[in-house]
Amino acid sequence: MTGGAIQLGNLIARYAECIDGGDFDGMADLLGYAAVGGGDGEPLLTGREAIRKLFSSTARIYRDGTPGTKHVTTNLILEIDEDAGTATARSYWTVLQAVPGLPLQPILAGRYHDRFERRGGVWWFSERRYLVDLVGDVSHHMMTGLPE
Repeated sequence: MTGGAIQLGNLIARYAECIDGGDFDGMADLLGYAAVGGGDGEPLLTGREAIRKLFSSTARIYRDGTPGTKHVTTNLILEIDEDAGTATARSYWTVLQAVPGLPLQPILAGRYHDRFERRGGVWWFSERRYLVDLVGDVSHHMMTGLPE
């Protein structure tokens, strides 16, 4: 595995770590240079503060400061152009949740379509698209409904 592949894999894992830890500032830092949104063709949100506000206003946070979730990312496919300083990734994600009133269960599953660019020798997200494939009981996770 190349250094770029390790850095890109770490970015993807760090996103899950931030969101599961309720660290929306850290998550917004990761996506601060990115355009973020739903499936292909949908409008994308840009700007660190707008991205932080989106997540902090839609995810329910519990007494421990977290959403009580675990984002599990699998089936990672990376395509890296080291010379151009660009990369893409596709992966699957599953969100598990266990909180008071909801036993451990998968609540969401889908795919990420990511783009990355290298700035000053450091890889950053430049685009993250969330494609939702399966929806379970999100009533303990989302403060608002999922976009249709």
